Amino acid sequence: MSEPGALPRRVVHRLTEVGQTVAAAESLTAGLVCATLAEVPGSSAVLRGGLVVYATDLKHVLAGVSQDLLDEHGPVHPDVAAQLADGARLRCETDWGLGLTGVAGPASQDGVRPGIVHVAVCGPTGAHPRTLDISGDRDAVRTGAVRGVLELLAEQLG
Repeated sequence: MSEPGALPRRVVHRLTEVGQTVAAAESLTAGLVCATLAEVPGSSAVLRGGLVVYATDLKHVLAGVSQDLLDEHGPVHPDVAAQLADGARLRCETDWGLGLTGVAGPASQDGVRPGIVHVAVCGPTGAHPRTLDISGDRDAVRTGAVRGVLELLAEQLG
């Protein structure tokens, strides 16, 4: 990425071109994806909103993640990211939903070490999860998670 804002601008531009919208259900990024997209002029035409589901119970209550999935695998799992993305899409009535969950650190969570992040995009082409292993401090992990989910969305948008 040549400059920090290039990817968000490209995503907003592409969503605008195809007349589609996006929302996010964010755990470790706590709204950073939506804030990043909202920095782009014209984003109000494509960004519908988001859910900050930092607490595990809110992943189920607000985003509709299966309680059985959370009980079996915990909140940091690729299927949780996929269900977060679908929940954002459905609850915010968008074409695309983004889901992010992971461990920013400094400590492990439920046996998952810092830097492990699961992102997903859910939309007209189905659900697309991806696991990232991001090195660095909390800020680097959270920033890398945002970049990772926006790259995944850009790929799906073509």
